[in-house]
Amino acid sequence: MGIQNLFAAGGVVMWPLLAFSVLAGALMIERAKFWIQIGKRQNRVVREVLNLYRLDNLVSAVDKLQKNVDLPVARIFLAGLQLERPNPEKFRLALKSEAQAEIPLLKRFQAVFDTIIGLAPLMGLLGTILGLIRSFAGLNVGDVGATKTGAVTAGISEALVATATGLIVAIFVLLGASIFRGLYQRQIAMIQEFGGQLEILFLDRYEQHNRYEQQEKSYGSRG
Repeated sequence: MGIQNLFAAGGVVMWPLLAFSVLAGALMIERAKFWIQIGKRQNRVVREVLNLYRLDNLVSAVDKLQKNVDLPVARIFLAGLQLERPNPEKFRLALKSEAQAEIPLLKRFQAVFDTIIGLAPLMGLLGTILGLIRSFAGLNVGDVGATKTGAVTAGISEALVATATGLIVAIFVLLGASIFRGLYQRQIAMIQEFGGQLEILFLDRYEQHNRYEQQEKSYGSRG
């Protein structure tokens, strides 16, 4: 069955299903590029930044993050490292609030995928029902055993094309959406892991700074 015959058999719902498939394909390509870009650079950048921060090279760490500001984890780190004289609570809240702000970007288009997954099978079922209505409308009660019966049978098989197409579109989008959902959950776990490491380093620096200030005050009072 050619493409033209396929669309003719499926009826008008084939056009919305085609639009769903094209839209989903374009959005899935965008999401794939997004996650590939993150996967190639994120671990390396974060480990370099943590190492620089561990060596008390805050300026270089911030500069490294600014050069990779297109990465979500870089923006999260910058939210904390660019604070002026923060305490541990402010630092933690800055990281947490920026991480929450990044969630919509990480889950981008998920609602569109879920909508297509739900609508595509229903549109296919609607196309089949419309096709069955057309097939049985041409059948006369007194002509059941005549030639029109074969035409009705052929019409029913063609009407099922819409349901099959709707299911194919839904399955295709479901697979992609599941992969992106898994990448999102993995990214959230990595943000929590790296954020926790940064908080530990910040607490060490903060405690060292406080001890240094207390020692200076102690020496000053003795003098």
